[in-house]
Amino acid sequence: MVLLMTPGLAYFYGGMVRSKNMLTMLYMSFISISLVTVLWFLYGYGIAFGKDAGGAGLIGWGDWRLGNITPEALQGRIPEQIYACFQLTFAIITVALISGSIAGRARFGPWVLFVVVWVTLVYLPIAHWVFASSGWINKWGVMDFAGGLVVELNSGISGLAMALVLGPGVAFRRREGPRPGNIPFVLLGLGLLWFGWFGFNAGSALTDGALATRAFVSTMLAGCSGMLTWRLIEWLRFRHLTRLGSASGALAGLVAITPSCAFVAVEGALVIGILAAAVCTYAVELKLVAGYDDTLDVTGIHGAGGIVGVLALGFLATGWDAGTAGLFYGGPASVLGKQFVAVVAVGLYAFIVTFAIGKIIDRLFRMRMTDEEQERGSDAGFAEG
Repeated sequence: MVLLMTPGLAYFYGGMVRSKNMLTMLYMSFISISLVTVLWFLYGYGIAFGKDAGGAGLIGWGDWRLGNITPEALQGRIPEQIYACFQLTFAIITVALISGSIAGRARFGPWVLFVVVWVTLVYLPIAHWVFASSGWINKWGVMDFAGGLVVELNSGISGLAMALVLGPGVAFRRREGPRPGNIPFVLLGLGLLWFGWFGFNAGSALTDGALATRAFVSTMLAGCSGMLTWRLIEWLRFRHLTRLGSASGALAGLVAITPSCAFVAVEGALVIGILAAAVCTYAVELKLVAGYDDTLDVTGIHGAGGIVGVLALGFLATGWDAGTAGLFYGGPASVLGKQFVAVVAVGLYAFIVTFAIGKIIDRLFRMRMTDEEQERGSDAGFAEG
């Protein structure tokens, strides 16, 4: 189910761009599947989930190859190879998400190199911090059930860094609005993403039962309340509704509920979807004020939505003990404080390292397309067979 999210993202992004860039956008997601899978089996899983190096909670070490793990080995109650493949799908979609920030102005060859370097230097360390039991954010008690920090905030802030590295595209400089090439593709992509999100969130319980049930129901509620809220805001502000807005609202709700799906009541999930849509509606417009070209609003939806979901736990977490409840459920302010520090730490690391990676690759291999290449479209160099 989670692997299906990356083809879903491919269609979502492919439908949002101009038709001259559609093929490239589709393939930027699909190539991420093969690249990240090979890296994951060579060393990625060991760095993200291996024994902690030095006890600082910063990086895993030791079991470099997944081949060292036999099919009989267990991670909790499930085979560790299955667990490794499940976590692999998170890594795949995270780097694929970044492509939306540079749609229509990044050359495909340098993008392939970027995927390899970024997953190695950015995704794997952050995954260890948050997901591994020995990671410093995990040990500190920060709550992130299914990847609000690792996937959503990480991709959103990394997308911002790459948008700044490549600079505004031709269409952005002309103040041309979005011209989706295929709205049915966008809605198809949303449907596939939404279906996969149940595996993303509920599957993170690694078992059936109450925890997975809460995550499943929260995911449905937040996606729906996000969609309806975005439509309401669109109507109040502009007196018209758009299909793209509906998709963006649902996506904002799904993004924000990712870190909190198992930790909030149904009322909390409903509120998070509403808050995420309201915040993201305005966050996507920041690029027009600040002048950065986040083409498909990765920062405005995944970055801002991830922040909303992580911080909302400081207020809305029902808590399994007194130290994990949010402020609205009688918990201490330290819960919100830890969530905030984690947002800052992950955001700063992702931005600084991604910016450096992007600058180096662009300098050495010219990642940015020229204005003439952007006018022709990124698909001009692709064979269609």
